[in-house]
Amino acid sequence: MARLRQVLKLQDGPTIVAGHSYGGQIITSLGADAPNVAGLVYVAAFGIDKGESLGALLSQGPVTPALAHLFTDPQGFGWIPQDDFVGHFASGVDPERARVLHAVQQPLAGSTFTDVMDVPAWKSLPSWYLVATEDQAIPPDAERLFASRMGATTIEGRRATWLWSLTRVRQLTSSRQRPAASSAGSPAVRGAGAAHGLNH
Repeated sequence: MARLRQVLKLQDGPTIVAGHSYGGQIITSLGADAPNVAGLVYVAAFGIDKGESLGALLSQGPVTPALAHLFTDPQGFGWIPQDDFVGHFASGVDPERARVLHAVQQPLAGSTFTDVMDVPAWKSLPSWYLVATEDQAIPPDAERLFASRMGATTIEGRRATWLWSLTRVRQLTSSRQRPAASSAGSPAVRGAGAAHGLNH
């Protein structure tokens, strides 16, 4: 969150902030204190509400294939085994490239699952949500629920997987142009970069 706020301070105009995976939790945590943020884009991301945590949400349903064997190291960071990463987390990505992504994955801090959300930013900012219909990390129906309760403009990516940004770049880019277009007449809208998930 501190890094995202640093990036936002470098922007000189209204900014669209995008988050993928648990990056959705990060952009949501901006709350109402984000004066230069014009909107939020969730790409197959967690859009949690006040009082919720990722761990509590994930425990409400069956474990998804991508996270079925997530393990925690002695330092408290979560990792996805190679078979699950290649077969489910990076489903749709060339297997050789997926193995490289697995090798360089950034672990997930255990606190990510236990942090409780305060007032979410989507309560006061326009939001867009891109649902990955073939997601094996977050259930697509959960993504639809996130989008619905935040009143987001929703786009469904047919045959889109968890790593939509790698497998359906053209569709994703076209979708991301919509928030900027909807801000016509206002100062230039700039992206502050995406807050990413385990694969980046």
